[in-house]
Amino acid sequence: MNQQKPFEVIAIVGTPRHNNALETHLTVYNWLKDRNYTILVENSVAEQLQLDESYSLDEIGQRAELVIVIGGDGNMLGMARALAKYRVPLIGINRGNLGFLTDIAPQTAFEQLYSCLMKNEFVIEERFLLEACVERNGKIISSNNALNEIVIHPSQIARIIEFEVYIDGKFAFSQRADGLIVSTPTGSTAYSLSAGGPILTPNMNAIALVPMHPHTLSSRPLVVDGDSHISLRFSKQITSELEVICDGQVALPFTPEDRVLVRKSIDKLQLLHLKDYNYFTVLGSKLGWASKLF
Repeated sequence: MNQQKPFEVIAIVGTPRHNNALETHLTVYNWLKDRNYTILVENSVAEQLQLDESYSLDEIGQRAELVIVIGGDGNMLGMARALAKYRVPLIGINRGNLGFLTDIAPQTAFEQLYSCLMKNEFVIEERFLLEACVERNGKIISSNNALNEIVIHPSQIARIIEFEVYIDGKFAFSQRADGLIVSTPTGSTAYSLSAGGPILTPNMNAIALVPMHPHTLSSRPLVVDGDSHISLRFSKQITSELEVICDGQVALPFTPEDRVLVRKSIDKLQLLHLKDYNYFTVLGSKLGWASKLF
């Protein structure tokens, strides 16, 4: 007896950086078409593939039952911010470099897609996002979400800023540094890791605060509860322009008179993995950790 398909309407998204990536988009499209799925292809991809029908990300979020992201982790980050509010599951085929989030290898993509789509061999993992807001005179003037991290820093490199950090309205610490990284567990293996931050397993309800090049030897990363409300105030003596960067992709400019607020977003990413997915195997592979001794 045939198992019922877990998904009928599947979207293909992701900005191809080279011809090999675009070829993956086309082969996945044809593979799904041969199996009679309803396929929604993102506008920019459909144009490059010369398809008659194309869909915006909002249309995909409203209609798709599964989204296949083809590309690197940068593509997955952008799609997570755009589609998390629709709670549609995302699965990634890696055409980038590290592939912490896009964990299906293109060489075995169809074997793994078959296990997922035809044999129901998958799990859905929920990852939380952060929301960053710039507050001016008591009003929110800009905001955006981040799956990996929020980075607060001067818009010019090698500029020191002075700021105070408050956790749930209580003063936590002051800092002179190049900036501050506020990271989710998902982002703990990204920019935060390169700045000396801790690795947090994805299921943790925690946020890491990692100073960037602090001007004191006593400064250390701080891990706080994932439901904490974090706010930053800045020295009025700062003369350089300031920015909040979300996932390295979206910039929110602000002034020293403004306040930056960071908290858990109401949106959550639904990340689909094969049943045999092991986070520690992925971690060890990407970071070059030694294999088992026995």
